Amino acid sequence: MQSDRSISEELDDNLRQNKTLLDSLEEEVILSGKYDSSPAILNIHPGAGGTESADWAEMLLRMYKKWIDKKGFSYRTVDYLPGDEAGVKNVTLTIEGKKAYGLLKGEKGIHRLVRISPFDSSKRRHTSFASVDVIPLIEKDEDIDIPKEDIKIETFRSSGPGGQSVNTTDSAVRITHIPSGIVVSCQDEKSQLSNRQTAMQILRSKLFELEMEKAQEEIDKVRGEKKDIGWGNQIRSYVLQPYQLIKDHRTELEVGNVQAVLDGDIDQFIKSYLEKNSGKM
Repeated sequence: MQSDRSISEELDDNLRQNKTLLDSLEEEVILSGKYDSSPAILNIHPGAGGTESADWAEMLLRMYKKWIDKKGFSYRTVDYLPGDEAGVKNVTLTIEGKKAYGLLKGEKGIHRLVRISPFDSSKRRHTSFASVDVIPLIEKDEDIDIPKEDIKIETFRSSGPGGQSVNTTDSAVRITHIPSGIVVSCQDEKSQLSNRQTAMQILRSKLFELEMEKAQEEIDKVRGEKKDIGWGNQIRSYVLQPYQLIKDHRTELEVGNVQAVLDGDIDQFIKSYLEKNSGKM
């Protein structure tokens, strides 16, 4: 009997090891795009709705931070603008970790929340939206040339959660790319030079993404395809009331354990999206 148990335990252990190996190999195959191994830039911006949407944006920020911690990744909050009463108006993180961009790229889109609003004294149900943008952090210039006359650089005092030592000088940097209208802010470091370097790196990444989007639009025109752009591009709904359910509208994956997902358990959504789109990437 003891021998049988030992054999059974050994077989179970081998199966677990093989599954881990297969999952790792599958991830390598799926996440083999040119920039899948790059760090990621994650931006969260609330939709219309004031405090309610700003609070939802902060809930999403907490969810992604929890996921980052679970993965053993690291992040920097390079820009943070708090809401007027609660939540956040805008936040940008840079995320370092194995296949960070490849894993997070499917999170880009509109996230919808349905709940009884904690800010409504009548306890009515509200629907809120927040936009999540994910792009690779381009660590090389990738032939992105930015003439000095195309940018406006401003400095200001940090207002984010960096502590008093960050807020004593005008160390934060805002760079506006005049031709495209793209604005990038960084207020993470005490050094104005360091914030400027980070802001320029993020600007290059955004301009690179813009070039890729233009190229894709030309391909879509040739193919006769239409691409939904804007707030209507809802990818996932998080329903807290009158029932609890999170549904990804691209993969039809539904999860009932809402709290676990909001606590960072989003790998099931990430994996489902990547598997469905593996042949298109």
